[in-house]
Amino acid sequence: MSKASFISQLSLPAIAAPMFLISGPQLVIECCKNGIVGTFPALNQRTSEGFEEWIIEIKTALNDFENETGKKAAPFGVNLIVHHSNPRVKADLALCVKHKVPLIITSLGAVSELVETVHSYGGLVYHDVIKKRHAEKAAEAGVDGLILVSAGAGGHAGTINPMPLVTEIKKIFNKTILLSGCISTGRDIASAMQMGADLAYMGTRFINTKESKAPKAYRDMIIDAGASDIVYTAAISGVAANFLGPSLKAMGITEEMLSRKKKVDFGEELTAQEDEVKAWSTIWSAGQGVTAIHNSPAVGDLISELKIEFKTAIEEQFTLLKRYN
Repeated sequence: MSKASFISQLSLPAIAAPMFLISGPQLVIECCKNGIVGTFPALNQRTSEGFEEWIIEIKTALNDFENETGKKAAPFGVNLIVHHSNPRVKADLALCVKHKVPLIITSLGAVSELVETVHSYGGLVYHDVIKKRHAEKAAEAGVDGLILVSAGAGGHAGTINPMPLVTEIKKIFNKTILLSGCISTGRDIASAMQMGADLAYMGTRFINTKESKAPKAYRDMIIDAGASDIVYTAAISGVAANFLGPSLKAMGITEEMLSRKKKVDFGEELTAQEDEVKAWSTIWSAGQGVTAIHNSPAVGDLISELKIEFKTAIEEQFTLLKRYN
């Protein structure tokens, strides 16, 4: 198996990325109903019991949609943090197996045993990487797809331009390639396909939707921001990520603080989340693609707009092809 068969059934070659504290059942359901893959992080629920409730809610809503409309919803996915400090990874994986979650997105660790477990029920595993070395390890683990997180992406991001990153990884990996980083429009999706990706992986654009869990102040800050307002630092979570500069300033984060590197510990993150003082709830992440975001539409309206932009971009490329044929 080289490419995922579900791709040809999507309304757009896109996945709404799992965003910490932002992605929930409503966002996932609306994405899937409108023909793109919706995903969420398992850790967005404080307990594994709550996580299972979300899976059931999503599955029920999508089954009802298919029964009522006769249309096939896009598959949904769950992000698992595969890191030794995450105390829930085994329990959450077991629930994914129990409910046969179609797509598992792994971060901070590509483990062959996990891949085999997901494959046992017919699921797919996509792993996010920022460099060739990570991609090689994930390929050895048997993952079905690689998410190439390029420079300027929201959340945990790399520093390599998307064009050489795609070229380099395609030399060593012939399965599904997803591209992440500053993809906010349908034209951006078309550009990702031109670079050789099979799917666009979009995060920041879906923060600014009515169904996301982002507060209004967060969405407004994204609308007001430009690419130069994005700050890249490892000081917040221990892994280098992009954040909205104004949110750092509002919390009194100084340049000296940003130069520090915090130890990664997802066990601590879970405790902090339960106390509602986790840094990510007040220090807001976003990618450089904010420069193209000017509103907060419903997911269905956003996807309709993206489809028009995507089609227009492809048609323009066809015209260009004829010109230089």
